Amino acid sequence: MTTQRERTYLMSPPEHFAVEYAINPWMDTTAPVDTELAVKQWEGLRETLTRLGHTVHVLRPEIGLPDMVYAANGAFSVDGVVYGARFRYPQRMAEAAAHKRFYAELGWKYTTPVETNEGEGDFTYLPSYLGGVVLAGHGFRTEVAAHSEAQEALGRPVISLRLVDPRFYHLDVALAPLDDSNITYYPGAFSESTQAVLRQLFPDAVIADEEDALAFGLNLVSDGRNVVLNTEATALAAKLRSAGYVPVPVELTELKKGGGSVKCCVAELRP
Repeated sequence: MTTQRERTYLMSPPEHFAVEYAINPWMDTTAPVDTELAVKQWEGLRETLTRLGHTVHVLRPEIGLPDMVYAANGAFSVDGVVYGARFRYPQRMAEAAAHKRFYAELGWKYTTPVETNEGEGDFTYLPSYLGGVVLAGHGFRTEVAAHSEAQEALGRPVISLRLVDPRFYHLDVALAPLDDSNITYYPGAFSESTQAVLRQLFPDAVIADEEDALAFGLNLVSDGRNVVLNTEATALAAKLRSAGYVPVPVELTELKKGGGSVKCCVAELRP
């Protein structure tokens, strides 16, 4: 029996969303973006999360930061302690300051990073696994040195996972926690050695296939029971249902144009 736990999230509406540059394989500057539809789909996601019983804070979007809608990348928090982001590409660097101001208003302890990292894009947390473990990706956006920096900032063990397929440039498009101790992931996104580590650590993980990974099915948000994921990831939804979870599909076609889906738009706040 899977168990839901109320969560607190941070989202930023895509009022200024556009694909004005290409910093991942999914971004095509020649493909037009329907900003009105993007906002409508984003609102649908926010309403879904609140309907499921969760709290959603909203971070005001800023002109000139079209990727700010991908709120997961701005920081990573555990137990009211925040490890800030330091973006790889200059187009997104100013987003980190907006997130820092938000956490300052909450009164949370904030660590300004030295190493390049993109927040929850490459970090996730399993609070009940071995007493609380951070899984951390590297290979494209986040430097592996940021993993030890995060471990020092947060006081939680960090397990490094190497990404090798540029289509899965962040951990959160290749792996996701389903509850406080188990995950779902696509093995092909990771190095062979990392795949061996994941098999050892998570023998009961739900394994996604390439098709669902490419449909951003793993870029999901789960509360331990309800799994909010892209509508196109039908095979993964069936696997999750068989494993005892409740798939909650949402449509995010416009935001996929920037290389993200559900999870990219949602940062989890962990007091």
